[in-house]
Amino acid sequence: MKRAFALIAAMAIGISACGDDGSGGIEIDDPWARTSATVQNAGAAYMTITAGDTADTLVGVSVDSSVAGMAQLHESTMGADGMMMMQAVPSIEVPANASVSLEPGGYHVMLMNLVEPLVAGTEFDLTLEFAGAGGVVVTVTVRDA
Repeated sequence: MKRAFALIAAMAIGISACGDDGSGGIEIDDPWARTSATVQNAGAAYMTITAGDTADTLVGVSVDSSVAGMAQLHESTMGADGMMMMQAVPSIEVPANASVSLEPGGYHVMLMNLVEPLVAGTEFDLTLEFAGAGGVVVTVTVRDA
């Protein structure tokens, strides 16, 4: 009986040591934003989002008001007239064991009503809100495109 109890206790400790890092299996790589001109009041942030064994959905994004008035998920697409257009999207699916790139010309985080221009070498935090993983804070580095 003592042996069984010791084995169960050891297994419980081992399982708890494999705990969650708080990101729900979501990994964010290379979060960056393009520099903005002094006259621009909008900017964009990009990154690669990878899901683990479970798919997830990016359902929102926020930024501190000291950086911008608002952040939204956007997608750039080619319109029927051959012109690029940009529109807000409600969510971005991240399939299990796959990556989704937020990049120029595709999905991105739109920063509107910038408080100050985005200057190369500076950083700011974005909070990505996932349906499963919850809030994931990433530090975005501003750089020249």
